[in-house]
Amino acid sequence: MKKYFIAGILVWAPMAVTIWVITWGLDLLDGVFGSVMHAIIAVFPREFASDLQHFRDLPAVGIAIVVAVIMLTGLIAISFAGQWWMKVWDSLMNRIPVVRSIYSSVQQVSSTLFSGSGQAFSKALLIRYPHADSWVIAFQTGVPAKEVTAKLGEDYVNVFLPTTPNPTSGFFMIVPRAQTIELDMSVEEALKHIVSMGSVPPNSPTGLNAIQSPNHF
Repeated sequence: MKKYFIAGILVWAPMAVTIWVITWGLDLLDGVFGSVMHAIIAVFPREFASDLQHFRDLPAVGIAIVVAVIMLTGLIAISFAGQWWMKVWDSLMNRIPVVRSIYSSVQQVSSTLFSGSGQAFSKALLIRYPHADSWVIAFQTGVPAKEVTAKLGEDYVNVFLPTTPNPTSGFFMIVPRAQTIELDMSVEEALKHIVSMGSVPPNSPTGLNAIQSPNHF
């Protein structure tokens, strides 16, 4: 019974988490559309409020519109005219105090994470943390700024040390390259190893394959 119960968990747990993540993403898109429609309803005359609210409540309309707007924006952004407008928009945003700091930071992070040429999470490394006698898995995210490199005077690398089992939070650290050990495992394998708190080694069987192993239990 224990084996059957764990087998059932291994079948349903990944599906449940996948559905939860997809639902969260769809709710996020629908929430963006809802915020825009709420602003439109507040601006338009009251006689249009009921019709606009009815349109807002239509199932899946908000998600479809937000996805369509994102794709249309991407199509325009990669065109020649779109690139010119993006430069004008960036120039305008960078002239507004406070806004320019947030906007430029988010823009640089997005470009690094979603660009194929970026260095984000390019390698899995072993670094010493929190003391010299212990090691943790971290991800190389690039090299330090020129000012940092000039003042440190050695070869350093930027790393992100994720927490477990939630890897979306962690620590940004600058460590000497000589004190890191590059791993042969891929970033995806290292991330699975971290999320599982070390219980799932790289290239190990998962799911039903794991419990069907003759040495299991």
